[in-house]
This record gives sequence, C-alpha cells and structure tokens, in this order.
Amino acid sequence: MNISLNERQKSWLTLAALWCVLLLMATLRPLAVPDEGRYGEIGRWMLQSGDWLTPRLNGIPFFHKPPYVYWLEAMSLATFGVNELALRLVPALHVGLMLVVLYLATRTISTEQIARRAALMLGTSLTFLVGGQYVNHDMAVATWIGVAIWCFAFAFMAGERPNATLARLGFVACALGLLSKGLIGIALPGMVLFIWLIWTRQFKKVLYLPWLSGLALFALIALPWFVIAQQKYPQLFDYMFIKHHFDRYTSTSYNNPQPWWFCLLAVLLLFFPWVFFALNQVRRQISHAPGATPSVAKEWLSLCWIWAVAIITFFSIPNSKLVGYVLPVMPALALLSALGWERVMAHRSFSGKVFAGLCLLNIGIALALVTQVGEVTRTGRSQDIARVLACEARPSDTVYVAGAFPYDLPFYAQTSQPMVVLGNWSELRQQAGDSWQRALFEGADFDAQAAKVLQSPAVLAQAGAVAGNWFVTRTGNPTAEGLTGWKLFYQGAGWVLYKSGKQLAAEGPKAAEQKGLPGCKDQSHK
Repeated sequence: MNISLNERQKSWLTLAALWCVLLLMATLRPLAVPDEGRYGEIGRWMLQSGDWLTPRLNGIPFFHKPPYVYWLEAMSLATFGVNELALRLVPALHVGLMLVVLYLATRTISTEQIARRAALMLGTSLTFLVGGQYVNHDMAVATWIGVAIWCFAFAFMAGERPNATLARLGFVACALGLLSKGLIGIALPGMVLFIWLIWTRQFKKVLYLPWLSGLALFALIALPWFVIAQQKYPQLFDYMFIKHHFDRYTSTSYNNPQPWWFCLLAVLLLFFPWVFFALNQVRRQISHAPGATPSVAKEWLSLCWIWAVAIITFFSIPNSKLVGYVLPVMPALALLSALGWERVMAHRSFSGKVFAGLCLLNIGIALALVTQVGEVTRTGRSQDIARVLACEARPSDTVYVAGAFPYDLPFYAQTSQPMVVLGNWSELRQQAGDSWQRALFEGADFDAQAAKVLQSPAVLAQAGAVAGNWFVTRTGNPTAEGLTGWKLFYQGAGWVLYKSGKQLAAEGPKAAEQKGLPGCKDQSHK
C-alpha cells in the first residue's frame, strides 16, 4: 500500500512539474498575430466593455466562435491583470485538465507506470508545451472532446447498463465543447463513440443512457447564450453554423488550403517522437512480432485507434486545415504510445535513459521555439508601437489604421475605444476573400452603431487637422504617402505611428486631459 501511494504521489508531482514548465514557457514570448492578438483582445474588450453577451473585435460583433473562451479570458484578466500570461492561463488550464484525465483514465485501464509514462509523453510534447499556451479555441474544444469521449466510454464499459454519473459528465463535457468552438464539440465525440460502439457491439447500451437528465444538463449549460444571442441577433445561427461551420468545411474558398496529408504531418510534429511508438505497436501487432504487452482490454485499444483515425480523417477532408485541428487525438495517441513503448523499449536496460533524453529533447525544442518566435515575428507585431502610443495618447484620442489590422495593439496599449479602420468598404465587400476586412464588415452587419468605425481613407485629411488623433499603418503603406496634417511620431519594426499635427493649445477639457493609457508601463506619463 505504501509503495502504491508513493508511486501515485510521484505521478501527481510529475503532472504538477509539467504544468509549471508550461507556465514558465508561457511567459517567454509576446502575443502571436493574428490569432493571439485577435482572440486575446476580444476577451479584454469583453472585460472592459462589460458586454458579456457579444464577443467583439474592435467594438464590432465577432461571431465566428461561441463565447466560452472569451468569458474565461475576461475573468482571468480581471483576476491577474492585462498581460499575456493571464490570457494563456485559459489554454494552460484546459491542457492541464487533458493531462489529468489522461492519467486517471490510463491508470484505471492499465498500470500506474504506464499512466505516468503516457502523461509524460503528452506533457513533454509540443502539443502540451506550445499548444497548451496558445491563445485560441483549439485547446479548449480538444480538451472537452477528450473528456466527453473518456466519460462516455467509461460509462459504457461499466456493465450492461451505462454508469449514469459518468454519462451525465459526458453530456456536460459536450455542452462545454459546443460553447468552446461550436458543433465539433458534439459531432466529434458522437462520431468516435458511434463507430466504437458499433465496432465493439455495445450499441444497444445507448438506449439506457440517462437521456432526460443528460440532455437537461446539456441544455442548461449550452443553450442559454445561443437563445439570448439569437434573439438579439436573428442572423446569428446562419452566420455561425452555416457559414463558419458547414461552408468552411465544404468550401474551397477559405484560407489555409492544405493537401490531404497535412493532418498526419501535424500529428507527427505535435507528438514527436512519441507517435512512432504507437505506429510501431501497429506494425508489431500486424506481423505478430514477439514482445511484452501490458494487459489492456481490446475495447480500450479499439477506442483509441478509432478516436485517432476518425478525427484525423474528418479534418483531412476539408480544403482548409490548421495544425490545431488535430489536438483532440492527442490523449488517445499518448495512451497508445505508452503501450507501444512498454512493448518495444521497457524491457531494455537503457530504456530509462533514452526516455529521459527524449523528454529533455522535446522540452529543449519547445523552449527554442518560444524564445525565438518573438524575434522572428517582430516586424509583423505592433507591440512596439502600442507601448509608445500607450504612454503618449489620451484616453479620448482616436486611433486610425489602414492597410492592415494591428491585432495586438489594442491589447498592449489597453485602448478604451475602438480604432477607426480605413478602407474602400463598398469595393471590399465585392472583392475581399477570407480576410480580416471580411471579418470586420460581416461583423458590422450585426450592429449599425459599431459599423461606424469602418470609414473611408478620405477622412484622414480632416483627422490630421484635429488634435488628439493617431494614425497607425504598416511600413511602406501607400496610404501614408503625401499625408497632410500628420507628423511621423515613431517608426517601429514593421509599423509606423503618426500624430495629427494640430497642437492641443487651449482646446477645452481635452487639453488638460492627462496623457497615458492603462497599457503605459512608464508611470511618469500618467
């Protein structure tokens, strides 16, 4: 009993140490653009505006995704302040839950040693160390998809009738998955479990699920926001589910077109090198090669393979693909890889040193990525401009942008009002593809008042003659050529900041307004 307790204590300490490493790495880089700047700013704006119903980007409704992640971001920012780590706590907590549930599930169906090894494999992978700190919706939905599959699978394996408590937890996980990123939070667990139940001849157990209480829990958690938001914005369902779910899955006109094998490559990168032990296990089973294999019920092995293959296949079909799409398969691959290691390596005298070396190698790769990415992406970010603007602007000043969208600027400067975005919007509605401009003008269709921040470049001349205006644009943007009334204020790595030429001399209350936005780190400016 003492040995078992000590082994479990060692496992929990291992999980805690992995999560601490993740948090440390999460402090080592700035926000990545566009994703982290976009999704992080939506959470900050929700906190600042007090509008917890409508996700907004630059004050404009942004209904590409449900609000669950933004709610958590806003709460984290309110608790820990407006900074990158507060945002990254949201994916970090979810990947931490993914790790804990993987450990508990594997410990139940296998051994303590294999459960700890599976957790170490996941916890030292790029999935955990990089994906677990990336601010978007992928890790949240991946975690809840995994929790739902585990809960329902354990419920079905409990006996002739499913375990009602576990099944209800599965319904809760599906509800949170739906709120995280939409329909895939329901569709992917349902697809995996449907195939698995057919494969293992357990499908009749579905009749005995606690449907009434389970669906009631699901509805209580998932539906209120959709009902209230749909009442306020009648076109919401068509926009979110038809356009950004079905159309994005079936159309070839969206960004990030990739070949069919892209998801396989993403799995190899995110779960290197551990995934090769899962694949080696398949080869040995097919060839009936000798080797020690831990006793794991075949139903669990089939679940993990169906889990991985079905989801990878699902995301290999659409033309548009992203690396984060494969995150839901990682718990299944971690268990299979731990079992593969047990068969191939565990009996070898040097296996412990090899395993430790591979763990350290992965941590080193992740550390190199997070420490170098800031310099590599320096010209794409507007963080340097934001720092200057935060200390020089007044809260009532207006920021104009053109040519590109500085996703990270509002977050770092902590602006209190939307930027005015310049463009030929009537032409863009006809010509813009899957772009940042389309996200803005489509969102503006939900709110006529918010749409006023989308203006023509012609307003620049008038704005330059009025005090308290700023203009931000990419270096080399033709819009900045021949500007009248504007003065170059700061040249950043990839962005330029201009200030309107008129001085604030004796212009009423605004002249006496104190300089500095909340994002200013130099307190002497306030």
